[in-house]
Amino acid sequence: MARITLEHIRHAYGLRPSRPNDYALKEVHHEWKDGGAYALLGPSGCGKTTLLNIISGLQHPSEGRILFNGRDVTELSTQQRNIAQVFQFPVIYDTMTVYDNLAFPLRNRGVPEAEVDRRVRDIIEMTGLGDWAKKKARGLTADQKQKISLGRGLVRNDVNAILFDEPLTVIDPHMKWVLRSQLKQLHRQFGYTMVYVTHDQTEALTFADKVVVMYEGEIVQIGTPAELFERPKHTFVGYFIGSPGMNVLPADVDGSTVKVGNETIALDHKPRVALGASIELGIRPEFIALGRQGMSVSIRKVEDIGRQKIVRAEFAGKPIAIVVPEDGEIPAEAKVRFDPAGINLYADSWRVELGA
Repeated sequence: MARITLEHIRHAYGLRPSRPNDYALKEVHHEWKDGGAYALLGPSGCGKTTLLNIISGLQHPSEGRILFNGRDVTELSTQQRNIAQVFQFPVIYDTMTVYDNLAFPLRNRGVPEAEVDRRVRDIIEMTGLGDWAKKKARGLTADQKQKISLGRGLVRNDVNAILFDEPLTVIDPHMKWVLRSQLKQLHRQFGYTMVYVTHDQTEALTFADKVVVMYEGEIVQIGTPAELFERPKHTFVGYFIGSPGMNVLPADVDGSTVKVGNETIALDHKPRVALGASIELGIRPEFIALGRQGMSVSIRKVEDIGRQKIVRAEFAGKPIAIVVPEDGEIPAEAKVRFDPAGINLYADSWRVELGA
């Protein structure tokens, strides 16, 4: 497995980029540890697949270098980088059996047949393809074919990294959960370096040790699921992760207090913000208490989703969401209190540290 270093990587699809917005992938300068499980998470068009293809060698960056374990591989092909990549749609050999599809990458590298058989049987068991092992791949369903493609990426144990580009798109929801769990187990067992592209936060948060959140061509935060939830570094991370996402409200800072409309909220520390910066307060619905004391709020709608209720309300003239336990009371004249531990302050969309 490899330690992946991205040195000042930028990429533009035009010939002569001259402005930051000309770059589909803005500057990326990070190192991902050997054996780490990373998810590239973000909406369509944010640069996830471009970055993945630059790592694999399918795309050459406009600027910067890629290093595997300190070795510059920028000019090397995918094969020379020794990468396994699984794409969004299955890439298999229709005329081969399922077994032979899985065995092909190993046989192509001269692996002894006994070892081929052992590894292929392990993958067949993991993906639930035992009943189809001797059948030609041509007649299989789309999700069965994708399991083969996924298995081909996992069957080798000599690769520097395994890259996944939204591999579970065509797989049914229950099998998605099973395969994500198995991928996680394989990572823990064998320590593969894995990079997994997805726009689905559930996939990212359940698969990865570290989630790399991308927005408009740049990495806005790398963190554990807990870090992304509790301390989003950018307002995009706040409202993209979570269901519902973070409430982000226009605000003004006055010493160690923040004002949202006519409401004043005390902070435990005087934040340092640049003069003229656009200030916003961020708080997740889970950190807002609904009751009979606190700040005024107008309830517009209540969504009962079983384990909890989502209250849609208006606070200081702005819409907010509040999470209430299943058996929680919703008073007729409701008030809200913000948990100080859940308050985040943002200047020009980036988080301001509030700790002493």
